[in-house]
Amino acid sequence: HVQLVESGGDSVQAGGSLRLSCAAYGNIYSGYCMAWFRQAPGKEREGAAAIYTAGAGSTHYAASVRGRFAIAQNVANNTLHLQMNSLKPEDSAMYYCAAQDGPGAWFNEYNYWGQGTQVTVS
Repeated sequence: HVQLVESGGDSVQAGGSLRLSCAAYGNIYSGYCMAWFRQAPGKEREGAAAIYTAGAGSTHYAASVRGRFAIAQNVANNTLHLQMNSLKPEDSAMYYCAAQDGPGAWFNEYNYWGQGTQVTVS
C-alpha cells in the first residue's frame, strides 16, 4: 500500500516562491515516474512536472511552468519536492503528488495520489 502526503501549499503574492513536498510511504517502485499535477476550480487536472525515479532522474515539465518550477526527489527519505518560483495568479490550484506503479508516459498512468495542497497566488 502506498500513501502520498503533500505539504507546503500557501497563499503568496505574484512573483513569490513556494516549495511543495510530498512524503511517500510504502513501496514506491524505482524505475517509474512521480509527478505533480494541479487542478484549478472549473478546470481539468493537468500535469505540471514529472520525474523518472531511476537513473539520472530525467524530468519533464508542462510548457506553462518550464523555467519557473523544478521537481526533485530525495531518495534517502522518500520525498518529492516542487520548487515554484516567479509564481503567477494562474498557478493558483490544488497541487497533487502522484506516483506510477508501472510503465507510463510522463503525465499518464498514475495509480497513487495524495490529497492535495492548496496554492493561491494573488
